Amino acid sequence: MGRSPGILKHLLTEVVGSGPKTACDMQQDQARRAFRAILEQQSNPVTLGAFLLANRWKKNTPEELAAFIEVMHDQAVRVKPVNNNAVDIGANYDGKVHTVLLGVAAGIIAAAVGVPIVVHSGDRIPTKYGCTYTHVLDELGVRTDLSSGESRRMVEETGFGFFYQPRCNPAVHNLLDIRNNMGVRTFLNTIEKLANPAGAPVHLGSFYHLAFAKRVIETLKAVPSYSMERILLFQGLEGYDDVRPGYTKVVERRNGDLHDFDLQTAEYGLHLSREDLRSDRLPEDSAAITEQVLSGEHLPGFTEAVWLNAAVRLYAGDATHSIEQGMAVAQQVIQTGKPIRILQQLREF
Repeated sequence: MGRSPGILKHLLTEVVGSGPKTACDMQQDQARRAFRAILEQQSNPVTLGAFLLANRWKKNTPEELAAFIEVMHDQAVRVKPVNNNAVDIGANYDGKVHTVLLGVAAGIIAAAVGVPIVVHSGDRIPTKYGCTYTHVLDELGVRTDLSSGESRRMVEETGFGFFYQPRCNPAVHNLLDIRNNMGVRTFLNTIEKLANPAGAPVHLGSFYHLAFAKRVIETLKAVPSYSMERILLFQGLEGYDDVRPGYTKVVERRNGDLHDFDLQTAEYGLHLSREDLRSDRLPEDSAAITEQVLSGEHLPGFTEAVWLNAAVRLYAGDATHSIEQGMAVAQQVIQTGKPIRILQQLREF
């Protein structure tokens, strides 16, 4: 029957399954055993679904999430850590459904400045089944079905690398059917974003609520194999790693200190609204905008949005002292032609 055939049912009965008000938190060893049983598919789908829902109601602690991540790493395909100022971006794996993706363009610009960008994502992950990095890169003619070793080499050779979940995190990917059938988000949606497949020392991500951002930071601090030097989280558009137009809250952990600040996008020349970023053809339009901006074309509003998102990456990667400085650096590097050359390198990889 395996290592722990009854662990999920036991935890449902004795610990996490009594409801949001009376449920208890798991000890780290319990959480590790439970998630190992999940990834090894030792439990029947009904028990597994009940366990995932019980944890959704209860809300997982940073210690529980860190234990899940430890086990996920044991099952994942590991690669040698990349450059010491690389930025890990685990965008929401379920994608966007309304607004264009600016992260490919922003990431390539940051790479052109010298900040390695490591992106990891899946393909049509529930609950939104939206457009992800995978679809935009595919539309641009960049190969995404890469082994983890190939993905790491992509980072080394171009400064921008994409890790595909079925290849780098297959055990979690193999849970796709039950996630499809459940129809709600679970802790899997959180921990897959924190997988950090290339061992980058900087994490950039998004959040909906400030309390969740702080929980993510506490989780990353609690993972023994992580030594995150910097963590930057912001309220992303559709929960993604694109800065939302208007007011955005940013939470930063740097040198052990935690603080937050407000980002008013109009102060950086971004006057687009959310409606301006809408599209009915997300992969196609996102790819077209990416190539045009990287080529140096000025698309009013969209170009400034890409500059701003690149600036956030440069600031996270410690290449600039401020987001304002990052905006200027992003504009300058586009004029050199290096970003569009990196895109061509990616197509030829």
